[in-house]
Amino acid sequence: MRPRRAFPWHLPGLARVLWSHTRAPGHPRARSRFQDLGLLMRLVRRGELRLIRHRGRVVAFLARREALILALYVHPSARRQGLGRMLLAEAQRQSPALSIWTPQANEAARRFYAASGFVTMGYGDGAGNDEALPEVLMVWSATPHRPKRDAA
Repeated sequence: MRPRRAFPWHLPGLARVLWSHTRAPGHPRARSRFQDLGLLMRLVRRGELRLIRHRGRVVAFLARREALILALYVHPSARRQGLGRMLLAEAQRQSPALSIWTPQANEAARRFYAASGFVTMGYGDGAGNDEALPEVLMVWSATPHRPKRDAA
């Protein structure tokens, strides 16, 4: 299993992974299924989506536009196998800096990104995301910022 570029024929598998999260009970519905498919297709056509397949099925994907991670999802049946870390590590090798907005309430995601070197840089009220959920901006840099020492 390794990350690879997504193609249009992967769309059903990508949707299955996405909907395993966004259509879960209690999760707010931001878009229709048709809108989700259109969004995924645009990401695929732009080359902004990387996926991992296992036994012929899409089990995880990461969508990234330059330094901004738009989404990272792992199907519940494939969690705790290092797939999210694999996708994130590939993005970190390809970019000197990355950022992601993640829901404030998603403690597991925040711990995941922190363990990969991301730090919290700000908070949002949800106006910038489809679900209108309060969010956290987390940022990673290949060259971590080190505070300067006073010359005194």
